[in-house]
Amino acid sequence: MTQLDVFYQGEDLDDIQHLELDEAATVGDFRKLISKNLGVTGDVYVFIEDAEEPATDDACLTDLGDKAGLKLHFHRQRRIEVCVSFNGEDVGRRFPPSATIKRVKRWFAKNKFDMTKEEAGEHLLQVSGTHERPHPGTHIGALAKCGCTKLEFDLVPDQRVNGFSGSAE
Repeated sequence: MTQLDVFYQGEDLDDIQHLELDEAATVGDFRKLISKNLGVTGDVYVFIEDAEEPATDDACLTDLGDKAGLKLHFHRQRRIEVCVSFNGEDVGRRFPPSATIKRVKRWFAKNKFDMTKEEAGEHLLQVSGTHERPHPGTHIGALAKCGCTKLEFDLVPDQRVNGFSGSAE
């Protein structure tokens, strides 16, 4: 039987994980496997990357992915409050835990700070109070550890050295 590559992030996972599942596997099968293998208790929601709502348990994984596989996120929270500071202004919005750093930055830059695409491209999200700049493909839920419902970032200029950017975006 054909296998599907599933790449996933989730609450309390530091890195992207990978597994191969049977093509007939459902979201519910994935959720049960993750709950069992990682010892996650309580309600666990499974999201497709950047999806607003959790996927239904009966959804077939092969219908949700493509040849490259499927990117999923599991979390106990349905929404995470994200607050971004830029030029003395603090703005917040709730996102699903499957939202990528890239999506969050783009939304704030365009909708709240009126940046052009070029201006936004010269900025990164940095975890407030640190020098940590998460990779653009990181799901915000992977940063919201064990019960955390709020994340705070600063929108900062990307540092360039001799024309090379420090970002992966």
